[in-house]
Amino acid sequence: MMLLRLAAPLLLALSAEQAGIVGAQDAPAAVEPATVLYFPVDADGAHVFTQALAHAAASKASAVIVFGADWCHDSRALAKVLTSDAFKSEFGARYEVTFIDVGRPQSGEGRNLDLVKRLGVKNLKSTPALFVLRGDGKLFNGKKDAVSWRNAKSRGTDKVLASFRGFDKK
Repeated sequence: MMLLRLAAPLLLALSAEQAGIVGAQDAPAAVEPATVLYFPVDADGAHVFTQALAHAAASKASAVIVFGADWCHDSRALAKVLTSDAFKSEFGARYEVTFIDVGRPQSGEGRNLDLVKRLGVKNLKSTPALFVLRGDGKLFNGKKDAVSWRNAKSRGTDKVLASFRGFDKK
């Protein structure tokens, strides 16, 4: 009986915390549902890439090509920002965003890495990588910037949007 008296308040506190009532900042993050943001394994990456560039050129926008994977929390975090209403309302007319799956290049299980090499990156060591290309296909952001997004989740929405504001000034 004593154990039940001690356990009941603990269970109530845990339930309240999970519901966001008490100490929500300390609660573990909810597991995101399995979604496909990056073109799946069976997609023709080269075709997707070529179509993205053509569509961006036709719409007088820059192409944003993000090489990442749905298993990667930083890739998912970046995709969440780039598909958000905030991004679309501020940048939607200027940037066409495409996500291409690269598997697990870190463990030798990569795919579509030939496309990354076409953009000048010989060895993709982490995900995601974000390339901004002008309508003529020329790289707008540098290769160093393109591969620096492996911390996209910790950057947060404001810093990602600020990066795109910086691209606009170039």
